[in-house]
Amino acid sequence: QVQLVESGGGLVQPGGSLRLSCVASTTIFALYTMDWYRQAPGKQRELVATITAGYRTNYADSVKGRFTISRDNPKNTVYLQMDSLKPEDTAVYYCSATPPPDYGIPSWGKGTPVTVSL
Repeated sequence: QVQLVESGGGLVQPGGSLRLSCVASTTIFALYTMDWYRQAPGKQRELVATITAGYRTNYADSVKGRFTISRDNPKNTVYLQMDSLKPEDTAVYYCSATPPPDYGIPSWGKGTPVTVSL
């Protein structure tokens, strides 16, 4: 499995921005589909954003127009730029890496907390 390390979480006021990063320990990072999930207290984990090996992106309706997922393959890193943050964005954010077929199973990071509050 791939080791994933998230960073960039913290406390931010409503309307503010944060950029999350996730670094992956694999030599074939460019082949992975990368996802950001989040889990708020008392709620199920939900998919926030996806970027494929071909740079196609997809977003949850709740974050469309506010969040942007991107990747830097030479740095083995995926980012989540979060703008116009709302209190309901408060959650622990997790990075996930899905390999191409026959290369193994998805991996998860340990998460980075984001709190949106005054």
